[in-house]
Amino acid sequence: MPLLKLFTSFSKIGLLGFGGGPSMIPLLQDEVVTRRRWLSRAEFLDAFAFGNALPGPILTKLAGYVGHRQAGWPGVLVSLLALTAPTILAMVLLATLYAAYRESPLVSGFLNGVRPVVIALLALVVWEFAESAFGKLTHWRITWPRWLLAASAFGLTVSFNLHPAILIVAGGVAGLTLLRRA
Repeated sequence: MPLLKLFTSFSKIGLLGFGGGPSMIPLLQDEVVTRRRWLSRAEFLDAFAFGNALPGPILTKLAGYVGHRQAGWPGVLVSLLALTAPTILAMVLLATLYAAYRESPLVSGFLNGVRPVVIALLALVVWEFAESAFGKLTHWRITWPRWLLAASAFGLTVSFNLHPAILIVAGGVAGLTLLRRA
């Protein structure tokens, strides 16, 4: 039964998710945390943070993690297959259609409408993770070092286009040395 639930959940995410891994995180979070309660919000944030510290697509890492938590290695295989098979099939079909109709005003209009929605979904992920990452806004006097670290990472990324791995390692080092109690 857990394998069927994993297959159903990750197939739904694979079929309904648009715009790639980061924009699909809200779908995954809703399914895994809210609907199925396989992970708490804090566990999901920890898995998300840890997964971002590793190479590769975040969504497949999270699917593998959740699958393993629910059903061991068979859960990993089912979750990854259910998540990626619909996406692979859709990508092949859509790439074929895009190659044939890329100059169409309908296609460009559709993509012009999808892009802002993807950005909104990414902003939703930030909004929903903010309290777990920073603490309650009313406690900003206590958690200001976390806010400073986030602002610094953002500024360094924008100014110097630093690789995310460098920022993640630097954030981990800052957490170990400076932010243990923040």
